[in-house]
Amino acid sequence: MATASSQASLLLQKQLRDLAKHPVDGFSAGLVDDSNVFEWQVTIIGPPETLYDGGYFNAIMSFPQNYPNSPPTVRFTSEMWHPNVYPDGRVCISILHPPGDDPNGYELAKNAKSLAPLHPSVFDSMAPIFIDITILLRHDPKYRKVESIVLSIISMLSSPNDESPANIEAAKDWREKQDEFKKKVRRAVRKSQEML
Repeated sequence: MATASSQASLLLQKQLRDLAKHPVDGFSAGLVDDSNVFEWQVTIIGPPETLYDGGYFNAIMSFPQNYPNSPPTVRFTSEMWHPNVYPDGRVCISILHPPGDDPNGYELAKNAKSLAPLHPSVFDSMAPIFIDITILLRHDPKYRKVESIVLSIISMLSSPNDESPANIEAAKDWREKQDEFKKKVRRAVRKSQEML
């Protein structure tokens, strides 16, 4: 019987091979060290027509031994100014939270905005049932692929969530000082280009 660690290793090797055979627009990925499939180097290309456009942002993805049941951590090693990135570079989005862990109230903020009412005819006598499908999906390991995680980060760059920020100062700039926010992001983009 395979251990969780060996299953995670096999899954990560397969995902790495799949990404090599079928690259996905917007990022590249590889191992930090060929002997450790649990540490990946990812380069995210700033999404077109966003403030991050033209940037090449490096990050490290560290996978736990029980991946995909638990999510990896992702930390930008390139400078990054964003409400959902801690000052030390760690990314804070729901797909990277373990089930039940919501340190910044992201799910509460998200639920307040995006709950969709469902009215199953079987339950006509009951009040409408509300559900946010993204919360369900992030807890399902089959949706926690490297590709899905990185595409979620790219989406985060396009649409910051300033309601439950990881970086309070970046969120304040985003809300109250757009010119300052843009200036700091442009600096991060320039620095990322210089590192090529």
